[in-house]
Amino acid sequence: MIGLRPRLLAAPVVALWLAASSLAGGIDAVDFADPAAEARYQDLIGQLRCLVCQNQTIAESNAELAADMRAIVRQQVVDGHSKDQIIEFLTARYGDFVRYKPPLAARTVVLWFAPFCLALLALWLVPRLANRRRATAIPEDKRSEAKRLLAE
Repeated sequence: MIGLRPRLLAAPVVALWLAASSLAGGIDAVDFADPAAEARYQDLIGQLRCLVCQNQTIAESNAELAADMRAIVRQQVVDGHSKDQIIEFLTARYGDFVRYKPPLAARTVVLWFAPFCLALLALWLVPRLANRRRATAIPEDKRSEAKRLLAE
C-alpha cells in the first residue's frame, strides 16, 4: 500500500503541471479600447508569417519570435500606425518572407516563380527518367535465356 501512494499523488501533480504549462504557452491576451483597432490587429497577425515555424501565421504560432512580432504589431496598432506602415516596418526588419503574399519585385522573383519552375522541371524530368528506365530494361528473350542458364 505504501508503494501505491506516490503513484496516486503523481497523477494530479502531473495533470496540474500540464495544465499550467499549456496555459503559460497560450495566446497572448490582447485588449483594445477600439474594436476597429482589434480587428486591424487580428487581420495583421493573420497575414504575417512566423519565421520560425514558416508555415504558420504569427497568430497561430507559439514561437517566441511570433510573440515578439505580435507585441510589435499590437504596439504599432495602439500607436495609430496604418496597416501598410506596420507591414513595411516588419518587412524592413525581417524581410519579404514575413508576408504570406510578398510583393512582386526584383528581390522577390524567386519567392513567386521558384515553385512553378520546380514543377516544370519535374514535368520535364520524370518522363525522361521513366524512358531511361525502360531503355535499360532487359528484353524478354535475354531474360528467358538468363533464367535458363541459372537453372542449369
